[in-house]
Amino acid sequence: MLDDQALMQALNSTPVVDGRRQDLWRDDDEVDRWAREHGGLGGDEERRWLRTARDALQAVESGTAAEPRLSRVLAGVRKAPQPSASGIEWHLEVEPERRLAVELVLAWADVKERMPGRLRPCENPACRLFLLDRSRANTARWCSMKTCGNRLKARRHQARAREAPRPE
Repeated sequence: MLDDQALMQALNSTPVVDGRRQDLWRDDDEVDRWAREHGGLGGDEERRWLRTARDALQAVESGTAAEPRLSRVLAGVRKAPQPSASGIEWHLEVEPERRLAVELVLAWADVKERMPGRLRPCENPACRLFLLDRSRANTARWCSMKTCGNRLKARRHQARAREAPRPE
């Protein structure tokens, strides 16, 4: 099963660099590298499923409807119990090339259940990254205080300074 870090890597694979959206998963070798790091096979079909799952999850988290794409990724998938020495283990019953994409959706669902309201897009409208807020107060607003947070705070400060009446 994929963890929170793998989920965030996938969600954040379309950053904005110098004002332009980049897709780090456009490069087949990059997607295959990520897939193999997380127990995948690599290859055309797995890449297609991973990109579909990532795009659907990004759309859902950004407030754009993407349920049909998620439904397509999850269609026909089953979790089957198997006895083991430590009790019952659950195994996915899905084609090998689709397994990692399904695990990505399940990792997202797990985060949504364990940490409700903590996975969200960065509040910088020019940013396409997501954050998983682990702060105690659940008040994080930006993917990075160093980049997005400081920039937005500086812009707001400059706007207030321009609007403030100047002493004569």
